[in-house]
Amino acid sequence: MAAYSSTKLVTCLALAVAAILVPLCAAQNSPEDFVDLHNAARAEVGVGPVSWDETVAAFAESYAALSTDDCTAVHSSGSEYYGENILVGGAGYDWSASDAVGYWVAEKQWYDHGSNSCSAPEGESCGHYTQVVWRDSTTIGCARAVCSDGSVFFTCNYNPPGNYIGESPY
Repeated sequence: MAAYSSTKLVTCLALAVAAILVPLCAAQNSPEDFVDLHNAARAEVGVGPVSWDETVAAFAESYAALSTDDCTAVHSSGSEYYGENILVGGAGYDWSASDAVGYWVAEKQWYDHGSNSCSAPEGESCGHYTQVVWRDSTTIGCARAVCSDGSVFFTCNYNPPGNYIGESPY
């Protein structure tokens, strides 16, 4: 759980007691949450911020809605227009933007900027991380959808796309 100031914690507890649902107390999945998490990772490597784009978000929302029946981690056919990160989180957990973006950013541990190479173990990659910090991607749109089996599908799309083979993300 994220650290809350005492004022926010008291507010959340008071509202919970009153049985009022407030996004401040729930898992965070707003556009600002996705943008802030991306920008924190980008700032760590000196890359400028991204902003939310409603057109890109509409694409992400449309694809996420299509993915809820089988909830498989398959990239959209629109990934030729946008960069794309996807994640499927298992059922039984309230997956949030922080979980998805955190998973992608965790790939930083395998990325070596000096050689622009990835030393990820088999089954892992650095491509999600490099898309998050791709210097030329300036806008994003993300979506979260609960699948029929209770798992959660995330997609973030990036405009302009990144992850060009042989090019450094920053």
